[in-house]
Amino acid sequence: MLYGAPPSVQRLSQVKPEIADTALALFMIITSWLWALIEPAQGHHPADLPSLALTLLVNAPLAARRRAPYSVLVICVSGAIVYHLLGYHYGLNNMGPLVALYTVAAHRPMRAALVCSMPVVAEWTHSSSLHEPRVAVWSALGQALMVSGCAVCVGAGVRLLQSRTRQLTDLADRLHQEQEAAAHRAVTLERMQIARELHDVVAHHMSVISIQAGLGRYVASSEPQTARQALEVIAHTSSEALNEMRRLLSILRVEPAGEDDELYTTTPGLERLPPLVERIRRAGPSIDMTVEGTPRPLPPGLDLCAFRIVQEALTNVLKHAGDDAHVRIVVSYAPAHLALRVTDDGHGTRAPTSSGGHGLLGMTERVKLYGGVITAGPLPEGGYEVAASFPMPSSPQERGLPDTDRRCE
Repeated sequence: MLYGAPPSVQRLSQVKPEIADTALALFMIITSWLWALIEPAQGHHPADLPSLALTLLVNAPLAARRRAPYSVLVICVSGAIVYHLLGYHYGLNNMGPLVALYTVAAHRPMRAALVCSMPVVAEWTHSSSLHEPRVAVWSALGQALMVSGCAVCVGAGVRLLQSRTRQLTDLADRLHQEQEAAAHRAVTLERMQIARELHDVVAHHMSVISIQAGLGRYVASSEPQTARQALEVIAHTSSEALNEMRRLLSILRVEPAGEDDELYTTTPGLERLPPLVERIRRAGPSIDMTVEGTPRPLPPGLDLCAFRIVQEALTNVLKHAGDDAHVRIVVSYAPAHLALRVTDDGHGTRAPTSSGGHGLLGMTERVKLYGGVITAGPLPEGGYEVAASFPMPSSPQERGLPDTDRRCE
């Protein structure tokens, strides 16, 4: 369809080529017959049955001009030459060969069009020289060259336009496919990020709740005070889990402006480590936390990643280290890097790093996003250690990621 063209032109462009070519051939046949009957004196012989048959031979093949342009050209030119040699109307049956030449130029290479223009020039020169009064041969030849040249140029222009249109169509298709692939990659990445967040939230909080529920059930009759403390931890942990789940769900759906702004501003960071440590400490393990260097603001994404790594390490302590484990957390702020270290002296069993579950996989992915390194494994003297280090650019320009600091959210 020709976008931007008048409605009538757009409707014409939608007509099938075979129907349009057949209509053109019928139009040229009927008008040539009527013209020959109306002006019988424009030739040495008036219109008769052979002339009508030759007119049909010259114009009827145009219905198949797109399928067999060379054959149509040969038939049209041959019929026109015979028609004029027999002395019929010298002004008729010249357009058929010209339309056939245009078709060759529009659908075949330029070299073929130039070769095919020679018989058309000869036919036009011969028919023009029959005019009364007589036209000089050089004048008839010049007219034939001009008319044939116009047909070849128009056909070549149409062929070039069709080629450019096909190229643009292919380019648009490729662009559409690339856009779909990019959208699919974005959706996949977003799902991975959401799955990582859900794992961190659900695994950590549910681990605390599970352990405290077991403890409370065990001491419900013998130590009511301990059972009451366990229930308080469960209540506090479940409330925090619900808040974080609401924050994640608010990211997944579009809310009216201003309704859930607070949810988007509660992304956890290293400043929320003390409440986390206190909650885990109340669940059983003894925890010491040390901050080395001068704390300073971190990019939001890096701040969240660091918090999640410590959170996952503490979750693993609850799962594997035992209630009597002693945990040490060290957060080190250096001029060029941020270091995190979580160690415990527990003796429980846990999966090795290379084949760990989603938690270790999620920590590794988080660290890679910010160009850091992470190690996790058992200590020679017993216990387990998770250590991560991140480079710390000195300015947003050096970070080069002003809009992507929230990639871990």
